[in-house]
Parts: sequence; structure tokens; C-alpha cells
Amino acid sequence: MEYNMVGWFEIPVEDMERARKFYEVVFDIAITIHDLDGFIMGWFPRAQDKSGSPGSLVKHEMYIPSDTAGPLLYFSCKDLADELARVTPAGGSIIKQKTEIGGGHGFMALIKDTEGNRIALHSLS
Repeated sequence: MEYNMVGWFEIPVEDMERARKFYEVVFDIAITIHDLDGFIMGWFPRAQDKSGSPGSLVKHEMYIPSDTAGPLLYFSCKDLADELARVTPAGGSIIKQKTEIGGGHGFMALIKDTEGNRIALHSLS
């Protein structure tokens, strides 16, 4: 294969500033907001020439947050315990604590963001 299967992702939000603050605190990053004719996007930082997919928070009437429907996004972390410790103080909740996947595939956890979206964390340690 010549490229990664996922080229971009979008996470629905109802309150862009609340969602921006949550993701910036949990992942210790800066998100830039862009208004594309009423389609409000909060772009996650992109690491050029690195593995993984870039993506965005999106506020638009066609985008509806959910903790049960739709795909589940996994955010890669060095040690997901660090991000997990910041979820509740940032206004989110923990659905599933850090859990070993088995077979040398690392660990995962499930969280709910401030918008009601179910998001997964993954790390090898």
C-alpha cells in the first residue's frame, strides 16, 4: 500500500471553544480554529512526514456528537495514563480505564469528551 488508509478525521462538536479547551488540555496541544463559510473547524496540529492521520473538530448542523454511534477514533499516546489523568479535570469522563489489549498490542482506554463523543486512547506502554 502506498498510503495510510485514513487520510483525515472529523469529530462533531456543539461548543467549539469548550471542545477546543478539552482537547488542548488532555493532549497538551494547540488547536487552530477556522471558519469556512459557517463550517467551523478546529484543526489538530499535524506532524509532517510522521505516521497517523490529521483531523479536526467540526461544528456544523450536519455533525452530531455521539458516545455510541459511528466510528471510534483512537488517539496515539506515549503512555495513555498521562492523557487519561487530564480527562476529568478537563471536563470529560472516563468510560474504560487503561486496559491491556494483549498479544503485545499495548493498552487502550475509552473516554467521553465534553461534547459527548466516545474517543479511544492507545499506547504501547
